[in-house]
Amino acid sequence: MLQAAAAAAAGHQHHPGATLYLVATPIGNRADITLRALYVLMRADTVACEDTRVTAPLLAAYGLNKPLLALHAHNENEAAARVCERLAAGEVVAFVSDAGTPGVSDPGARLVAAAVAAGWPVTPVPGPSSALAALSVAGDVGAQGFVFHGFLQAKGAAREGALQAVAAGHAAQIVFEAPHRIQGLLAALAQLVPARHITIARELTKQFEEVATLPAAQAPAWLAAQAQRVRGEFVLVLHALAPTASAEDDLPAAARQCLAVLLDELPLKQAVALAARISGAPRNQLYRLALLRQSAGG
Repeated sequence: MLQAAAAAAAGHQHHPGATLYLVATPIGNRADITLRALYVLMRADTVACEDTRVTAPLLAAYGLNKPLLALHAHNENEAAARVCERLAAGEVVAFVSDAGTPGVSDPGARLVAAAVAAGWPVTPVPGPSSALAALSVAGDVGAQGFVFHGFLQAKGAAREGALQAVAAGHAAQIVFEAPHRIQGLLAALAQLVPARHITIARELTKQFEEVATLPAAQAPAWLAAQAQRVRGEFVLVLHALAPTASAEDDLPAAARQCLAVLLDELPLKQAVALAARISGAPRNQLYRLALLRQSAGG
């Protein structure tokens, strides 16, 4: 039934052969598979995967049995050459990582580069992403984008430098962390940016999913409050820095007055765009000032 639904939903679309498909798979809850992902996996002659022991049961859950080719961080160059050989033979090859979107803190980049260099088409089949799932529930109203770090370096000066970069970033910062390092990461952020809000997303889409948003200073205590919280997979969103009064200080009085009048009559983004056109002031500064006034209640 599921395969029939996938064929009905995606079968009319053009899915050419001799193509490498990068297929996003669930990050925990198997119900999050997309019908298009299922259809591409159904059509694939070979499924390249990060770990055959993970992918085989996943495919079996959807009633699929496909030839698997292991492609992971330790053999990606050699396995990519084998994928290109299969593409040259006219095969449809799908690549999946253990969970989520391939190439995002997972193998896949070298595979794509090799396929493109060899002249083969590469098509994304989008779907689950733990980074975007965490950002969507962070409620970071000041974010105008984000910086994705993935897993930080494990130790030493490299890790310290990465932590400093995360703490200094003005945009929302997204970090993955392993359970055996989560205590150290939260302790470091509590020291570096105690007042800045952080969203801790643990075991997203799984049975024991938890999401908490709180000042970084309170994060170590939250983690320690229940013993099981140190288990599982973590995505952290360090919220964007709040706009400061300097945004107003750098703007001409006429631009500030223009923005104030427009904010009384128009939605924020429209008011900012129009104020920038009228005054000639930088749009990003006007936007920060608008956010500052909105958060202050006018």
